[in-house]
Amino acid sequence: MKKIISKITLSLILLSSTAFADKEKVSLLLDWFVNPDHAAIIIAQQKGFFEKNNLEVEIIEPADPSMPPKLVAAKKADLAVDYQPQLQMQVAEGLPLVRIATLINSPLNSLVVLKNGDINNIEDLKGKKIGYSVSGFETALLDSMLKSVNLSAKDVELINVNWSLSPSLMSKKVDAVIGAFRNFELNQLKLEKHEGKAFFPENYGVPKYDELIVVANKDNASSKKYINFVKSLQEATKYLKENPKKSWEAFVSYKPKELNNELNRLAWSDTLPYLAQNPAIFDKDVYNQMAEFMKQNKLIKTLPNLDEYAQEILK
Repeated sequence: MKKIISKITLSLILLSSTAFADKEKVSLLLDWFVNPDHAAIIIAQQKGFFEKNNLEVEIIEPADPSMPPKLVAAKKADLAVDYQPQLQMQVAEGLPLVRIATLINSPLNSLVVLKNGDINNIEDLKGKKIGYSVSGFETALLDSMLKSVNLSAKDVELINVNWSLSPSLMSKKVDAVIGAFRNFELNQLKLEKHEGKAFFPENYGVPKYDELIVVANKDNASSKKYINFVKSLQEATKYLKENPKKSWEAFVSYKPKELNNELNRLAWSDTLPYLAQNPAIFDKDVYNQMAEFMKQNKLIKTLPNLDEYAQEILK
């Protein structure tokens, strides 16, 4: 009897070792430090969906947020969290990148002012100072928003505040900021006792777009491990939608000291409605309309066919 038990135990150990050895490693570079925008990724990690799908995923917070897509393009990392408009600019520049998943399929970007200030609508921005972090797409958003009310960039003063959006607004260094995420900056301002008001670009002439996506190198975008990665995101998203409280607990358990705070708690509630229902799919019209918007605003000259830089690898 003991020999039979020993053989069964040995078989289980061997099976377990084989299963562990079979796990495929995936390096995933985030766009920024871990935050509720990455909910599906962190839940997939913490609740074992990656492991269930034979993956060992290394989640990396970048020192330089501009580098992740470039490292994937150079095959020095497997996957990167990116932004749809940035992907389209990167592809126009020749980077061999492909969208394989969507985390957030709605804009989060917004133009924010202080609620108790003298700006009640976009027209009131005339003659005001507007802070921004990154020129290019952000300033194109602003320009389009201004044009929708018969203003232009010449009617405002643009000030580069780097990444100091909320502090610049609170200190009244600027009257408004573009590039503020509606699920974060508004909550940050609220916690600092400064109520903010957001104007959404999609309400002022800017086409809808996917805020956060996952990109791979086009040479191996349809590999089995990436299919399993997207499947894991689908399962994690379903769990998130059905178990928001348990998901929050799992999310903060990833890095309790850094994530378990009031700002993330507020942002978590505001972010969940924006999560893509199905990370595997995307809306082709959304990509085509944004491509046209970017051409009109001279952010890109031309793009390859959509299926060359955006794919649904999980059918």
